Amino acid sequence: MTSLLAAPPAAPATDTSPAPVSSSASPPDRGRRRLPTGPGLLRWLSPVAIIIVWQLASFFGLLPERVLPAPQLIAEAGWELTQGGQLGEALLISTGRVLQGLALGIAAGLVAGVVVGSSRIADYLLDPPLQMIRALPHLGLIPLFILWFGIGEVPKVLLIALGVFFPIYLTIAAGIRQIDPKLLEVARVFRFSRRQRLTDVILPSVAPQALVGLRQSLAIAWLTLIVAEQLNATSGLGYLIMNARDFLQVDVILVGLVVYAILGVATDALVRALERRALRHYH
Repeated sequence: MTSLLAAPPAAPATDTSPAPVSSSASPPDRGRRRLPTGPGLLRWLSPVAIIIVWQLASFFGLLPERVLPAPQLIAEAGWELTQGGQLGEALLISTGRVLQGLALGIAAGLVAGVVVGSSRIADYLLDPPLQMIRALPHLGLIPLFILWFGIGEVPKVLLIALGVFFPIYLTIAAGIRQIDPKLLEVARVFRFSRRQRLTDVILPSVAPQALVGLRQSLAIAWLTLIVAEQLNATSGLGYLIMNARDFLQVDVILVGLVVYAILGVATDALVRALERRALRHYH
């Protein structure tokens, strides 16, 4: 009787604790092979390889020195110009010309872009003649600029300003036309003044397009400077290059061109950094 009344045997307890993870198991990401170098170093791989091949070709006589000097000779010429002070002086003069042209071109392009983008009447009246001028190669206007303004600093700065003007003007005008009408309606409801509408609504909305136009303008500015400084110049990088041409100094010519390239890349990188910082809230 007591055996019948005894409780049935309990079911074997099941272990609900998680199974131990093998120490040999690794997260999925660990199995991926990573590149030994970062993206920044990879960007320098091809330029360094080109310089090495160039140096070797010059060393073995495949590239004559009078045609294309070795990178070592170009570096030595650049060092001599730096020690003598000619390169620093030319660099300051050329940079000053670019900054003056940029200031004039950006200011004029900003004003024209805001006016044309904000008003249909201004678009009808101002945009057609501006588009006609834009269709002309601005470097082809050098003879006229020399006749109008002489051979001093004015035509060089104005040529740079003219090249800078159109990318800024086009991007600002197009950016204003693409502003969400609801933003303008909100500004109208809150009775924003014209100045508040410009600084708080219009300019922040066109910032992405404006920075793209600024990058294009910088490239055009340096390109225009190279041409402008080689015409009746008595100072600057262009004068340094033309003077070296008269004395058949190919290494000095290449030093000037390398400096132009470095300045263009450096200013473009500066604008790209500004773009990432200013537009981070868009992402």
